[in-house]
Amino acid sequence: MLKTMFLCPFLIFLVFFMPSMSLAQLTVANLWCENRSNPVGIEDLHPRLTWTLAGEGRNQSQSAYEIQVSKTKEFSGVKLFWESGKITSQESIHIPYQGPALRTLGKYHWRVRVWDENGTVSPWSQPAFWQNGILEDDAWKAQWIPVGYEEPSSRPAANMRHTFSLSKPVKSATAIITSQGLYHAFLNGSKIGNDYLTPGWTSYQKRLQYQVYDISEQLQEGENTLGATLGSGWFRGNLVWQSRNDFFGNELALLLQVVVEFEDGTIEIIGTDENWKSKESAILSSEIYHGETVDGRKQSSDWLKPNYDDSNWDGVEIRDFGYDHLVATDNEPVKKQEVIQPIKIITTPEGDKVLDFGQNLVGFVTVDISGNRGDSLILEHAEVLDREGNFYTTNLRAAKQRNKYILSGNRDHFEPQFTWQGFRYARIGGNATAYSMDDFKAVVLYSDMHQTGEFSTSDTLLNQLQHNIQWGQKGNFLDIPTDCPQRDERLGWTGDAQVFFRTAAYNMNVNNFFAKWMKDVAADQLDNGAVPHVIPNVLGESAAGSAGWADVATIIPWDMYLLYGDTKILEQQYESMKAWVDFMNAESKNNLWNTGFHFGDWLFYRPDDDTDGRSAITDKYLIAQCFFAHSTQLLINAAEVLGKPDDQQQYSQLLGDIKAAFVKEYMTPNGRLVSGSQTAYVLALHFDMLPASLRQQAADRLADNVRKYDYHLTTGFLGTPYLCHVLSRFGYKDLAFTLLMQQTYPSWLYPVTQGATTIWERWDGQKPDGTFQNPGMNSFNHYAYGAIGDWMYRELAGINASEKPGEVGYKKVILKPHWYFEYQSEKISKQNNDKLLSEVNASLKTYYGTIVSHWQKALQGQYTYTVNIPVNTSAEIHLPTGHSEKNIKENGTPLSEAKDIKIVETNKNTTVVSLGSGTYTFTIE
Repeated sequence: MLKTMFLCPFLIFLVFFMPSMSLAQLTVANLWCENRSNPVGIEDLHPRLTWTLAGEGRNQSQSAYEIQVSKTKEFSGVKLFWESGKITSQESIHIPYQGPALRTLGKYHWRVRVWDENGTVSPWSQPAFWQNGILEDDAWKAQWIPVGYEEPSSRPAANMRHTFSLSKPVKSATAIITSQGLYHAFLNGSKIGNDYLTPGWTSYQKRLQYQVYDISEQLQEGENTLGATLGSGWFRGNLVWQSRNDFFGNELALLLQVVVEFEDGTIEIIGTDENWKSKESAILSSEIYHGETVDGRKQSSDWLKPNYDDSNWDGVEIRDFGYDHLVATDNEPVKKQEVIQPIKIITTPEGDKVLDFGQNLVGFVTVDISGNRGDSLILEHAEVLDREGNFYTTNLRAAKQRNKYILSGNRDHFEPQFTWQGFRYARIGGNATAYSMDDFKAVVLYSDMHQTGEFSTSDTLLNQLQHNIQWGQKGNFLDIPTDCPQRDERLGWTGDAQVFFRTAAYNMNVNNFFAKWMKDVAADQLDNGAVPHVIPNVLGESAAGSAGWADVATIIPWDMYLLYGDTKILEQQYESMKAWVDFMNAESKNNLWNTGFHFGDWLFYRPDDDTDGRSAITDKYLIAQCFFAHSTQLLINAAEVLGKPDDQQQYSQLLGDIKAAFVKEYMTPNGRLVSGSQTAYVLALHFDMLPASLRQQAADRLADNVRKYDYHLTTGFLGTPYLCHVLSRFGYKDLAFTLLMQQTYPSWLYPVTQGATTIWERWDGQKPDGTFQNPGMNSFNHYAYGAIGDWMYRELAGINASEKPGEVGYKKVILKPHWYFEYQSEKISKQNNDKLLSEVNASLKTYYGTIVSHWQKALQGQYTYTVNIPVNTSAEIHLPTGHSEKNIKENGTPLSEAKDIKIVETNKNTTVVSLGSGTYTFTIE
């Protein structure tokens, strides 16, 4: 009785006096090491750990954490390898391991618990692990082995094998593999890992990746056989134009090392050496652009197993290709993803049998087929049909995109190993005829990045546009960000990558993908600081230093810092950023950069522009000066974050001089630019090149230009990404929306109305009359113009990351949507009311959790807005109010009475509120 009387007042206090206090316990989930789940092959000596928190209720946050690391899966009753102790901190992402020195191939298990805002401790998380890669060069015991026979001119793929014996029970085993060329590796008949196009594409002489695999379950006591098949790939295959080969070398070679730990604690290392054997494979030829020819009569898996007679195979020789350039794989590997069935089989007017997969995709077609021994099945690949409905490949230029399969006489399964195609349609040729549509499947390949963003609206064409943007990203994020996946190019064009980066980071977690590629940007950067047009650089040192392309060196690292909250990318790339700015400064005279080659506003709209894109009307040196200033500003920002005050001061002075030179050279006293194009005004405004007092009148001129072209854009690669952002910033939200919703050429939705399933390289790749643009450069899967996705997420849905120190990486979320009723004054709202949006629903998975921003028109004059803010973050939300916040309620409660919400500011049109984690539903009159 006394206990009851004592507890009741305390309960009453909790219920009535602490209504905003969360009583729900936090839990820890989604553990990442170096931004990956249970990664294998980590080279960092202080790998960074990240976790996501979950909990019900509002205003939940972490006040402290504790990390434990163990060499075993057990944590209780064992000596721990490292304990952080209780650390008072709200940080939950990119926490560096600070324990004892790690060992090569060491496997470490870790778990974490946290204390919430009230000091309540969570349960321990489920354990996760990481395994190190090679931490010292002398850990390599395997030797490089090229093929041991004289290769024919067709350079078929090579098979290599070796059998060894284990006499003791195995505790664990790890394989470390790389190659000159592409490889598939096998153990006892089974593939090692499920990665494709390994070891990936890097600047091979400077950075050649190796992969690490746990093969404990594949080993057996007694006889074991290691095998590998090597193809030419990027290393020595046909790249770029004029049938050029051997960019990085001319010899295929394998480096494979297996480290076996036995139950008794002893270690044995098996590696490539002179005891291996080699032989030509059933892959008679293999080229990335041209496809593969596979002879099923030679295809067998017997050579991958013990007891196979390899007496007629050739030996191998040892080569000293070295280990200094070998690096761990930072990014997610390419894997098989979706499998797509053909939707129909077509007989074209010309009589071809063509499979239609309904989606422009990147990967290959597999087939299961029976037929006469020696008969062949040929598959050719295309993105589109011409206006008569015939198979169209002219835009592929020299790329054949052709796979040929020679039948064994039994039931055969065929799929290429070292090539891929970009296609929607596949033409069936050859003399094999015993097949049906069900025998074919399209396998989609792309780097195995997690999807993070979802975006949908009440408009079906916009939803298809979002679909096209995502599939353009999938098809071109194949280990590096390529420009296109089908013709004889498929290169890492820097300009395409930088304009699309922010859109890419909404759709997928591209943190590791770009961190890896940016290392190659730095590796291939010239000694004078110029950045090549493509990375890896296969165009030579003369192809470097173009404004808007080379600025990838500054733009992507800074945006990665903002969106992923990680200073490591700035530390990694800072010298590269600085070298690029110094190059521009050295090339300039009186702070004016008006020298060198520049692509300019590539592939801008002009009615007669069926050329190669070099006819852009915006002054290319005006563009160069804008990017000179922008990169300098980003370098200043990075210097501030990294604590480099001398650089910050030096480049701040330079920035002022650059902008002064711009005004003197390219602007009249009244603020008119010498180039009157949309792109000129967009770049000058977005990069703050004009005096503040003249910016609005410049924005007005931009708006007039858009109206002059009947509410259409005229921008190219460099102007398009910023166009709608600039219009929104300067009070023309309605005009930005009008541009987005246009359905006639040139516009984002025009290709959608023509049946596009990916983003086109040109605004009118296929013209309204069904004819095509210049086939010399007319890809139908080219993601650059998909950069509008950034505006759709940031403006229509309103999901933004704070750019303030301590708030980046979505530690603080800024939600500032554009609403239906904000589009009132321009063409689309006056003439096409049915095209106004009544709903936008978007979400974004961050390292802290999932952000949701969902607004919709409900009753007449009323809107609902539902948001979700992850645990351990806060948000600033901009709500439309008319003239008073009294028009807003949250979950039925007037905003001024909502205890979990703080009103920060109210003006004529907007109420700004701040709040903590949780789900909130606002109704707005």
